[in-house]
Amino acid sequence: MTTLQIHNPATGALVAELPADDAVSVAAKAAAARAVLPAWGAVPMADKLAMIQRFRAGLVAEMDLLASTLTQEVGKPISQARNELNGLLPRIDFFLEQAEGSVRDQHVFDDGQMHEQISHIPLGVVVNISAWNYPYFVGCNVIVPALLTGNAVLYKPSEHSTLTGLHITRLLHAAGVPQDAMQCLVGAGEVGSALLAQKIDGVFFTGSHATGVRIANAVAGKLVKLQLELGGKDPTYVRADADPKTAAESLADGAMYNTGQSCCSVERIYVHERLHDAFVAHFLATVASFQQGDTLDPATYIGAITRAAQLDVLDAQVADALAKGAQLRCGGKRLPGPGNHYAPTVFTEVNHTMELMREESFGPIIGIQKVSDDAEALRLMNDTRYGLTAGVFTRDEAVARELLAQVHAGSVYWNCCDRVSPRLPWSGHGDSGVGLTLSTQGIQTFTRPKAWHLRQP
Repeated sequence: MTTLQIHNPATGALVAELPADDAVSVAAKAAAARAVLPAWGAVPMADKLAMIQRFRAGLVAEMDLLASTLTQEVGKPISQARNELNGLLPRIDFFLEQAEGSVRDQHVFDDGQMHEQISHIPLGVVVNISAWNYPYFVGCNVIVPALLTGNAVLYKPSEHSTLTGLHITRLLHAAGVPQDAMQCLVGAGEVGSALLAQKIDGVFFTGSHATGVRIANAVAGKLVKLQLELGGKDPTYVRADADPKTAAESLADGAMYNTGQSCCSVERIYVHERLHDAFVAHFLATVASFQQGDTLDPATYIGAITRAAQLDVLDAQVADALAKGAQLRCGGKRLPGPGNHYAPTVFTEVNHTMELMREESFGPIIGIQKVSDDAEALRLMNDTRYGLTAGVFTRDEAVARELLAQVHAGSVYWNCCDRVSPRLPWSGHGDSGVGLTLSTQGIQTFTRPKAWHLRQP
């Protein structure tokens, strides 16, 4: 039997060894999901809403266990693990409040003879290949609305957050969701590949651009709904009229929270030359205050790098930046001892010849570049193949709106960063992906519209 080993990235210790799925079990689970669709689709919306409400209550009741598990398998500081779980609750509340109305029949025309309406029917069997960095957020952004709209879900959590995925599945079953309508698959890339080979109706992936391209190629011939939530190289511009201390404190958190392992982490900062030195001083002071250490200590802010291979990426970006003339202001190296730990790293005197300013870092590392005016900042912000988020710090709302309207990004921020709202769609431009989650559009994305033409006899 194939097994999956889960190690604590903060200590290197073995946390669990689980039996993994294989091609045979994947096919059986996909067949069971297909078979349950008629019965699950017939369950009234009120009953589905009650199940998700019980799931929410289960999360609250087991908060300590769930947070501890998340910290042990991904290396997220325990306080941030609790933040993720608490942050999931209003997302669930949004889905509970909006699901029924989002898929209600729309009556769009009636002249007494011809009646036209739109109904929303489930996609069918939905594959969710999810990410490890925010497994509750990115998993439930798909799972909850997919179930509420009558789909069966085949859920493969990342191999780095499988215990969390099993907890999510267990709590949904305890809340009343049938086992065949919500199934968790255990394993790494080969299990995902086996899933994509099944008869499915939608694929929802969150992860790297490279894996997203492979998934798109794998399902191209199936002509199924495909959504890819991929990476980013998210820029922020600090304008000459901004408060340097406020901006620095916000952006240091935006760059380093979750140890920089967020697709919407601030990854590039452009600062007007008049504010540059003051901003950098405040930024470095803020980063120096971030505690790094035991991930089970509530005071710890910087956790572990979940994937050991990412340490090599960070090392390479540091070496490249130094070789091309960047000034290292702090960090720039791995920390000794067990586990995957990297010192918070800040560079100035950077430019776009450096990998640090072009390719996703996914770690506690940031480059700060001096600019002379708004036009230069805007040009640099758009000099990327990604387009997930972007922000501007300024006292002038009109200028902020003008600049952000020209930035190629799915989400834009004025005087804030690294923020997601369930009321707004989460989407990307360019290599940051296709499709969307969240908002009422993110509920409807799990359905297909059916057009009705009804003529009176």
